Amino acid sequence: MPDLDKQQVLDALNTVIDPVSGQGLVTAGLVRGLTVSVPRAGFMLEVPAAQVERYAPVREAAEALLAALPGIEKAQVVLTAEVAEPHTPRPGPQAKLSPQAADQGKPKAPVATARPDHVRHVVVVGSGKGGVGKSTVSLNLALGLKALGLNVGWLDADIYGPSGPVMLGLNTPPSFSADKKMLPPVAFGLKVNSVGFLVDADQAMIWRGPMASQALTQLLTQTQWGTAEVPLDVLIVDLPPGTGDVQLTLTQKTLIDGAVVVSTPQDMALIDARRAVTLFDKTQIPVLGIIENMAYFVGADGMAIEIFGRGGAQKMAQTLERPFLGEVPLDPALRQAADRATPLRDGPIAERFAAMAKALWSDLTSRV
Repeated sequence: MPDLDKQQVLDALNTVIDPVSGQGLVTAGLVRGLTVSVPRAGFMLEVPAAQVERYAPVREAAEALLAALPGIEKAQVVLTAEVAEPHTPRPGPQAKLSPQAADQGKPKAPVATARPDHVRHVVVVGSGKGGVGKSTVSLNLALGLKALGLNVGWLDADIYGPSGPVMLGLNTPPSFSADKKMLPPVAFGLKVNSVGFLVDADQAMIWRGPMASQALTQLLTQTQWGTAEVPLDVLIVDLPPGTGDVQLTLTQKTLIDGAVVVSTPQDMALIDARRAVTLFDKTQIPVLGIIENMAYFVGADGMAIEIFGRGGAQKMAQTLERPFLGEVPLDPALRQAADRATPLRDGPIAERFAAMAKALWSDLTSRV
């Protein structure tokens, strides 16, 4: 492969002119999150919200330029809008605001207006913290729903640790339709898109909150998950860990039909899982179920070894009066399936996920 460093790419991108300032894109400060890892290169083109349509040709020009660089086989430029800070007029020294006026002056949360095109249901899977097996659970829930005969998509939106391409053995990013929609690759019957397609596997996603939020919103809404003739029955979204800006943006800008919370049994994980439930409550997203992962390990003698304790998530579900979908043990077969990019399709673990998926789908459709 020819050698190519970031400075060469930056110099090349600076030959693309910003139509507003007349400067090169780099000089104008519009190139964000540039990643170069031959044979891939890409960045975020972050522009004012009112100028998005004007910059569509600029995005195409920048992407074509990247694709023409030596050694670059895949170029991707994501056009995203800046998030403007709300402005509240400040009263003069003598002015006093009534409680009602003060409340009206506070910035209001965005209101979700629509699901992605041709998607009937959207379910997010969150955890409140990392390391509880949320991605594994969300993927296997999606496979369980697929086993019910449904048309299912899975969005790996875990910006800090996208594992979708590895878990499914995907190394080809989405292609694009004539109307610039991403066409997701299909693996094991699932339509898949992932943050992992934006950067090389060994690179960190060094994005600020607004940039990450906009990128994930575009992955969610600008992917052709279904068509008018064959809509997607359900899209499972694997959220990043935590309850921060990315989660709020996704849940507030897209209509979400329900959420699943994943936790391990120990108290520290349950504290964060409760925060996830609170986030969904505040954004008016029904919690369709809580799943306890790594509930126990079956030893050679067949006895259950409760490494992290057991039953904590189930008790939390009872306390919060939310459905408990079930528990998943620590099982080497599940880990091996992810490492080998061959998800479990049968056996006891697959049957557990199939049962949870059936309960989830029943609850989801009963609310419509």
